[in-house]
Amino acid sequence: MGNENLEWNEIGKEELLKTRVMTVCQTTSVSPDGRKGHFIVNDAPDWVIVIAERGENFLMVKQWRHGEKHLSVEFPGGVIDKGETPEEAARRELKEETGYEAGKLEYLGKMNPNPALFRNHSHIFAASDLSPCGKQNLDDDEYVEYFEIPKKRVIKDMGNDDYNHALMAAALLRYIATRNMV
Repeated sequence: MGNENLEWNEIGKEELLKTRVMTVCQTTSVSPDGRKGHFIVNDAPDWVIVIAERGENFLMVKQWRHGEKHLSVEFPGGVIDKGETPEEAARRELKEETGYEAGKLEYLGKMNPNPALFRNHSHIFAASDLSPCGKQNLDDDEYVEYFEIPKKRVIKDMGNDDYNHALMAAALLRYIATRNMV
């Protein structure tokens, strides 16, 4: 069965705002029945999320999130730099945010953070055989603490106040599915 009756065709794109982390665009698209519509789309680099395992614990970070105006407990991660592979970015972000290196890095897949608004993807990795390699090496605008927390607690608390980042919940679900925990 084809999807021709659902697919829109983008015929134009105008950049409205360019920031350090994304470009906000207005697109013009034609519907399957020929009507034109205008939509807001965010172009951003792909991201990585690293689910770092230390025995029965996850190595996680806590940082301030300006949109929510709240601290958020998350898996380490960040933007994939230009010319970098997702795996290289995952290794770099883990080391920068926690001071740990992964002996083993497993790709769990990728997801779009919100396909209605974003064109990028979050690449999810599981990191294990961790070894300390020094101290954090944070970006100028990053204030991040890292710590270990039991996996069972993270699974139980995901979606609560401290664990309110939907991408972390999606990454955790991917991790659980690949570990046959459901």
